Amino acid sequence: MFYQLEFEKPLTEIDDRIREMERKLDRGGVAGAPPGVTPEAVALAPDASSVRTELDRLQAERTETLTRIYANLRPWEVVRVARHPNRPQTRDYIGAICRDFCELHGDRRYGDDPAIVTGFGRIGPHKCLVVGHQKGKDTTEKIRCHFGCAHPEGYRKALAKMRLAAKYRVPIVTLVDTPGAYPGLGAEQRGQAEAIAVNLMEMSRLETPIVSIVIGEGGSGGALGLAVADRVAMLRNSWYSVISPEGCAAILWKQANEQTNAQAADALKLTASDNLELGIVDAVIEEPAGAAHRDPKGAASAIERWVVAQLDELVGKSNETLLQERYDRFRKLGAYEELAAEAGEDTPSPSVG
Repeated sequence: MFYQLEFEKPLTEIDDRIREMERKLDRGGVAGAPPGVTPEAVALAPDASSVRTELDRLQAERTETLTRIYANLRPWEVVRVARHPNRPQTRDYIGAICRDFCELHGDRRYGDDPAIVTGFGRIGPHKCLVVGHQKGKDTTEKIRCHFGCAHPEGYRKALAKMRLAAKYRVPIVTLVDTPGAYPGLGAEQRGQAEAIAVNLMEMSRLETPIVSIVIGEGGSGGALGLAVADRVAMLRNSWYSVISPEGCAAILWKQANEQTNAQAADALKLTASDNLELGIVDAVIEEPAGAAHRDPKGAASAIERWVVAQLDELVGKSNETLLQERYDRFRKLGAYEELAAEAGEDTPSPSVG
């Protein structure tokens, strides 16, 4: 499926020229080769050499253009990238970085939720429980996965498997990618808010290392239900916020369109850089040039390196230290200072909340 974001249009001409050069090389090196002449010999011919030089130049120009474009994205554009239909999802990353993955299903109370994937596998030298949101690739899978919006049984499934991992002190890796928890009537009847709240409480005191990465969308409580961790990171072109830009725009301006969505995205401070500056996440994982959907393997390698580095540090800590540091990490979110009152003003004394 061809899908192009508005700000990527400067790449169209470069991509067309690259394809033209590749066709010339293909015709010269394969179909146009004289009898008895190898493609390698043809590739060394003067014409082929000039085509190859031009192709290398165009590819370098494309990489430079991609890097420049993606280095200056507005928050609303970051949201659009995070929703790109070709962006890697949890199952893609599991296939790329996990060995011996064994998926686990069901919450033992209601049923299985395909919007959340759980299972044991190996990441680098570490045995891990991997938990993540799955949005779906084609229409059928998207509908089955509710577009990544998990039901209560999904969060209860995740917690049941995390408790199992904690029993044997197996580290937990969560991959967050959801616009929010499913808001339907059935989900509310089965205790959506309670399921997420219990996850927040229980994850805060699980006696095993937990690392979490926002790989795409990190919307509201649906994201928090998997993101109470010792280390939290975001991919560069992901977003993490209390509400989606559309939801914010609908509340503030009573309509969600391109203009109000962009204004809301600016105000929400939802980008990876914003969240890092505010202390909500601990690290930003850089994506390949042009974002993860252009190089899923490169993005997976970056995630694997970060996860292994964090687990190398965390697995050696005692349970008491791990839980205290996890508590302190979340306790300091939202801290503020009140400035001292000037002489003659009736204001509170300095304090920290």
